[in-house]
Amino acid sequence: MSWTRGVLAGLAVCVLLLAGSAGCGSGGVEEPGAGDSATPVGRLIDGTDEEGRRYREVDAEHAPEVGIEVQPEADDSWDVRLTVRDFRFSPDGTEARAVAGRGVAHLFLDGDLLTRLRGPRYRIAAGLVPRGTHQVTVRLYADDDTVWAVDGKPVESTADITASDAEPTGATQPEEIEGLTVTEPAADR
Repeated sequence: MSWTRGVLAGLAVCVLLLAGSAGCGSGGVEEPGAGDSATPVGRLIDGTDEEGRRYREVDAEHAPEVGIEVQPEADDSWDVRLTVRDFRFSPDGTEARAVAGRGVAHLFLDGDLLTRLRGPRYRIAAGLVPRGTHQVTVRLYADDDTVWAVDGKPVESTADITASDAEPTGATQPEEIEGLTVTEPAADR
């Protein structure tokens, strides 16, 4: 029964290793963290964004979702609030690999990249939004810079905003109307 002693010794070594930082039979392969995917996420497809980043196709039931709300502020800036579902923002310095439901958001104004977001809030400075109607779009990206996509379309959301001048509209005052005489009240004479 010497084989029993060998098996027991092997199990004892595994138990000791598991109590430490390595796992039995890990072979130096990094184990995924809590919530991380141990296998590649989705599949790369031919579609790309405007900057050539490939789309990473995932099933609709496992896909992250994003919504956007943009509100004007008193200082003429714009408050951007994102709502996400099945998605979490990665902290700065995260390894460049795709993990299910994790990454960053890119914020665009009329198709031009404004910033990369690692959280659900952003303020667009007033000077960046000229008078007129504009589109503010948020799109979700994996940490490897691929675009999360469903049915060949990026996971994104768009809001329209309209900026107007803060200056007076140029309405004419009564005393400026030609041919009109303004009479002062009798008590002021």
